[in-house]
Amino acid sequence: MAEESFLGQVKRLIVGAPIPSRLAHHERFSRITGLAVLSSDALSSVAYATEEILRVLTIGGLAALSLVTPIGAVIATVMIVVVFSYRQTIHAYPSGGGAYIVAKDNLGRAPSLIAAASLLIDYVLTVSVSIAAGVAAITSAMPQWHPHSVALCLAFVLLLMLGNLRGIRESAQLFAGPTYFFIIGMLLMIAVGAWRYLSGGIQPVAAVEQPLPPGTSLLPLFVLLTAFSNGCTALTGVEAVSNGVPAFRPPESRNAAATLVAMAVLAITMFIGITLLAHAYGIVPRDTETVVSQIARATFGGRGWPYYGVQAATMAILVLAANTAYADFPRLASIMARDRERPGGCCPRAYRYAALS
Repeated sequence: MAEESFLGQVKRLIVGAPIPSRLAHHERFSRITGLAVLSSDALSSVAYATEEILRVLTIGGLAALSLVTPIGAVIATVMIVVVFSYRQTIHAYPSGGGAYIVAKDNLGRAPSLIAAASLLIDYVLTVSVSIAAGVAAITSAMPQWHPHSVALCLAFVLLLMLGNLRGIRESAQLFAGPTYFFIIGMLLMIAVGAWRYLSGGIQPVAAVEQPLPPGTSLLPLFVLLTAFSNGCTALTGVEAVSNGVPAFRPPESRNAAATLVAMAVLAITMFIGITLLAHAYGIVPRDTETVVSQIARATFGGRGWPYYGVQAATMAILVLAANTAYADFPRLASIMARDRERPGGCCPRAYRYAALS
């Protein structure tokens, strides 16, 4: 009995006291914390979306890299349309659920289950991909840490798990700082880069790995569509806010919609800024250094503290992007359980608790 009491004390020390349902409203998001927690996935995707476009365009050589700008503009337009659609969804479906609820009400059961399954799988993949990308940002700045990549990934997963087990309020306090640090770092880098471009101080970054031939900008349609498809990773996580409407403080729909618009403005600004700077610097993707790392190094004139600040912010936001999965997977699973589409549909106590926490 004493052992159980000791283990209970350890558990409470790590994950905190249980949150009664009657007090769950105190754990809801404000607009500031909601932007930090639910938008980290969407904001972090701009760190690698431009790079994914460039990797495809390298097929056409150096001349094809100039197509990154028009492709980025098309993707930004698509993002505006998607965000406008989700904003309407937030007001029409204030109970949350996002694509699953909309598809169920308008298209039927089968399309809704396809949408839900896609989202649930995406949430699982988000954890692995985002954390791995975050660790890659670290090793890009500090190559000596590359042998410890797996250990770093596991450590970040443990950190996210503990933050979410303690509840939304604690996780928001934990994640808000790095999210806004990333926003400030990216906007500062883009502002300095724009000033250097307007003042004529931009010098192309020399490509030292696998130099590309001059090539052509007349690429096959399939290659252009592939570049567009890869660049659409910039839209990753846009649905998170519409899925988590019930987690906002009253009025839920208004606060969620305002958070979604703020997220879209920031994401589009950063994505277009990074894309334009990548074109201006003539960035070529490398296996040992990310595109954002190359831009930051060229913008700030080397590997000084501003460069390392940008890399640290990029690492932090990519790792925290996995928190979107921790926040939204339980809510979507809870909605599906109430509809008897997942195990626990008869007595979804676990999903109800997850949705509240």
